[in-house]
Amino acid sequence: MLEDTLVVWGGEFGRTPTVELPTPGSNAGKLNGRDHNHYGLRCGWPAAASKGATSHRRQPTEFGFQAVENKVHVHDLHATMLHLLGFDHETFTYRYAGRDFRLTDVEGKVVKSILA
Repeated sequence: MLEDTLVVWGGEFGRTPTVELPTPGSNAGKLNGRDHNHYGLRCGWPAAASKGATSHRRQPTEFGFQAVENKVHVHDLHATMLHLLGFDHETFTYRYAGRDFRLTDVEGKVVKSILA
């Protein structure tokens, strides 16, 4: 079934490696735990057009706050998903308010290292 299907899963955001402490006078003195980390999105997909059992892992800093190697921008993620679906992300547009827009904006590159 995965020969003809693209299943994408992803997490909302990662979590920071530190604890968020309350600000005096706010949060009623409660600890809020770890904060959202917009540098830590996780996503993956099993598909016939991608390499099986392959991980395009980001290499984080020693502290673990953000990636320093193998970064993939959301535009690259969208370009790769559209490629797996058979679309050219540079020509795939939608019209809104009288203007053509691309899902990958003016950026985005297909992440070829995960393609079969």
